[in-house]
Amino acid sequence: MMNLKSTLISRRFPNKKTLFWIGLLCGGLLFWPGQSQAKIYININAPSATRIKVAIPYLKNFSSKGERPDLAKAMAEVLAGDLDFTGYFEAMDPAAFLEEESNSLTVENIRFENWTAIKAELLVKAGYTCVGQNLELEFRLYDVSQSRQLVAKRFFGRIDEFRTLMHRAGNEIVLEVTGFESVFLTKLAFVDNSSGHKEIYVSDFDGYNTRQITFDKSIALFPKWSPKGDKLSFNLLKGNSWPLYIKDFLIGTVSQVSNREGMNLGGRWTPDGRNLALTLSHEGDKDLYLIDLEGRIARRLTNRVGIDVSPAFSPDGTKMVFISDRSGTPQIYIKDLVDNTERRITYFPEREGNYNSSPHWSARNQIVFSSLYGKRHEIFVIDPKGESMQRLTGLNEDQGYNEEPCWSPDGRYIVFSSNREGSYHLYMMNVNGHNQRKIKNLRGSQTSPSWGP
Repeated sequence: MMNLKSTLISRRFPNKKTLFWIGLLCGGLLFWPGQSQAKIYININAPSATRIKVAIPYLKNFSSKGERPDLAKAMAEVLAGDLDFTGYFEAMDPAAFLEEESNSLTVENIRFENWTAIKAELLVKAGYTCVGQNLELEFRLYDVSQSRQLVAKRFFGRIDEFRTLMHRAGNEIVLEVTGFESVFLTKLAFVDNSSGHKEIYVSDFDGYNTRQITFDKSIALFPKWSPKGDKLSFNLLKGNSWPLYIKDFLIGTVSQVSNREGMNLGGRWTPDGRNLALTLSHEGDKDLYLIDLEGRIARRLTNRVGIDVSPAFSPDGTKMVFISDRSGTPQIYIKDLVDNTERRITYFPEREGNYNSSPHWSARNQIVFSSLYGKRHEIFVIDPKGESMQRLTGLNEDQGYNEEPCWSPDGRYIVFSSNREGSYHLYMMNVNGHNQRKIKNLRGSQTSPSWGP
């Protein structure tokens, strides 16, 4: 098997009870000693990387009275779902596992030959302890072929946060194997109509822990996370206008930042989180402007005949991608914010790609967008030079309309809205278009996804 390396830090620590309460106070995460080996490296940019088989037995229940036995399976399933989501791992079927008698999670009590027999490459051994409403998670990751411990950590939280604890464990596994943080602790924002109105909701990256943000019984659209994930901008229909609002999660306020005559559409954050770009029409033409968080205009970004919408910034904030119909049809342009030059980057074959929308610039310097290709909207990626364009959806089957793509914060995944099953729902895929899957546990229809930190 590939070489692996432990990143564990050896230290002496007090008894388990003391650790539990220290952890509750400071969000502790503790390390056990491990042996230093060369790290696994997966080429996560490869078109089709071979998945690593990982065994995740149900967790051991170390609670003094056996409280919450249901968590043993539920927590294992969260971790399996997380790792499977990445496209780098294959969570094995627990029905193939040979039960081990010991409740210990340590290396000397593991029969690695049993896991080798079912072709497991990595093994997760974990257990939990319930104390009142509090939960302690202990987990260890092993390289099966070398019978070695790779990661061992302990997390603390409330019982109702068990999914978050498993997301944290999954993040440690992904970091160990790939060298990169996962997206398991990130958030989604989107429009959902399950209340009978189009309202803004936020959730964990996998659609769980959903909560409603707007309660206006109107139409809320275009939620956009701020770079730090502490604020959310959105448009809300008020009478005949669409003002732009900001929800501040730290202080719990909602403030109106732009309600000029005409259009106040969109609202895309600059990378430093200090300004927003949006489309205004108060001077007649529909152009892009930069406003501060008080709504004051800081800069006019475009000034051409036509409609300019859907801005998004490059990671360094020096360029902006947007949609303009100045050539006759909605095409993608890039503006250099330093020298003020603008250039078109989408040139599809005749009769294709004449309606493009929703460009978004990734942390890894790629642009994703939706284009009317044939009779359906499909998702494409392109580089900022207008080269290396690749179609990601609708390649092998009728997948309906695929729209409003948005990058994950790390630029390795895309969330988008699709009606391939009838109503619009949120789907995710890897940057190469592989592993397309629906977020299944959301009610109603979902559109306008935004993926925040």
